[in-house]
Amino acid sequence: MSNKVINLFGNEFVQNTGVKYSELLEQFITPFAKEFTDVEYYEDVFEFAINAWNMANIQAVMPEDELDKAMKTVEQEGTDLSLLKKMVAHKIKKYKAYTNFIVDYEFVDDKTGKNPVLRVVTQEKDTYLASMFNQMEDDDLDIQEEFEENYINRSAIIIKPKQPFLDWFSDLNPEDDFEDELKQTNIYLIDEDTEDVEKFLRKKFDKFFKMELEEWHDNKKEWPQKRNYKMFNLWFQVDVSEMIYDIEKRPVKKSEY
Repeated sequence: MSNKVINLFGNEFVQNTGVKYSELLEQFITPFAKEFTDVEYYEDVFEFAINAWNMANIQAVMPEDELDKAMKTVEQEGTDLSLLKKMVAHKIKKYKAYTNFIVDYEFVDDKTGKNPVLRVVTQEKDTYLASMFNQMEDDDLDIQEEFEENYINRSAIIIKPKQPFLDWFSDLNPEDDFEDELKQTNIYLIDEDTEDVEKFLRKKFDKFFKMELEEWHDNKKEWPQKRNYKMFNLWFQVDVSEMIYDIEKRPVKKSEY
């Protein structure tokens, strides 16, 4: 599946029949597709849109001053606040009757195995808000507890290229010997509350796939084009570590891209 957002809504994209939240989400994103042309990973687009959808639902029940605080927090995290506000307003104007919150999504192949079909999981308003407030209370309790020294509140996905990846790269660079370097592993930190890493990877695998490919070969035309989760597992060994410690005194520096 192409990572270009504008292509997600072309003729090859299969929509479910009937009025479903998957269809509503696709329709909700479509007017803003050109706003995402610089976004490389389609997962980021859908997560942004889901956040806008849910924030619009919350706006109906949240006091205005609390909503302003939430917006400022989003802006500090580097989110495009202007686009977020436009999408929130669009949701309120066009989709006010649909009050369910979107809590998860995935793409699955259709019966032909060629076209992706969007599926979403929703929760009714009362259930979602109750869960959200309970989580906020749990987070407050966690903050009050003493953290284990040097512990980082992240889990780690460790990705190591396997032979098919090495063969692909060697075919493109027959005169170079990078085998030792290619056997190095990359580590990606994710939310420590990710309970089902397998499910997480099924949704995010192509993002990791592209990052691994791009590190060694920046010509995307020569990347394998028909990537899927099965191929990802054939090309990479994936290990997970849930206990991450930083024993250095200097703070961790996160580069901005």
